[in-house]
Amino acid sequence: MEVLEVLKIEPVKGDNMVEDAIIADSLIYHYGRTKAVDGISFSVGEGEIMGFLGPNGAGKTTTVNMLTGQLRPQKGQATLLGIDVTENPTKVKAQIGVSFESTNLYELMSAEENLRLFARLFGVSPFEPDEVLDRVGLTGREKDRVEGYSKGLKQRLMVARALVNRPRILFLDEPTDGLDPVSAEAIRNVILEERDRGATVFLTTHDMVEADKLSDRVAFINQGKIVAMDTPYALKQSYGKRALKAEVANHGGGLKTVEIVMDSPETPEAMRRLFSQERVVTIHSEEATLEDIFIHITGRGLS
Repeated sequence: MEVLEVLKIEPVKGDNMVEDAIIADSLIYHYGRTKAVDGISFSVGEGEIMGFLGPNGAGKTTTVNMLTGQLRPQKGQATLLGIDVTENPTKVKAQIGVSFESTNLYELMSAEENLRLFARLFGVSPFEPDEVLDRVGLTGREKDRVEGYSKGLKQRLMVARALVNRPRILFLDEPTDGLDPVSAEAIRNVILEERDRGATVFLTTHDMVEADKLSDRVAFINQGKIVAMDTPYALKQSYGKRALKAEVANHGGGLKTVEIVMDSPETPEAMRRLFSQERVVTIHSEEATLEDIFIHITGRGLS
């Protein structure tokens, strides 16, 4: 297993709140001739959940690595909590929590021991791991070696580790991947609790339903560029099509589907005809999903 670099990080206390917790200004990063991140700019407010969405290879991971100080931007600037990440990475790392999809835990240690170790590295004292472990549903497994954990249990521990220093910014990469529905809901609740505490959450996920539920705003990245950024509701209003879908009985005893576009001058008359001329079995509203909108904008899916 990869050995983590040991840094003596002292948490910064008493800093003034800033309006934008994250500022990405014209970030560029190339791998050879491949432009992974192509001059992107955006900001994330203090206490906001930003969903960062895109297919594999779109530039999500490279962007997060620049924001968290793991990569130095080749051009542009990343600022977290008013601090230039490149100029003062140690000060930044004291105030962020990171949970990546690939786990880098100490597998011969227990969950409790992993958290105590990271608490020491962050200078968090006193520290008791029970509360954090309970929040992610690991009570009862805290003394078990991590090597015996399933992928889902390791993912929960990664999230717990990201909370050790009560970070002002959380970077979460696919935090519910591999979890059963109950555990995934517990992690979603943790994310919302952290937002309510005032933390900023930068969430990368392929789960469009999850992003829609959790995110205050979402940003679509494709081929290294931000192609759309707004609230999920505003994106659906701008790019989506609201419709009613009804199942009606046909003469042969089967069902056929009738779609009526909403917000059209013809909508009232179409509704009148539907109920006066057809035997409606079911009817429900339908709106575009975030994945529908991404495909509409880019011509490609998120997988």
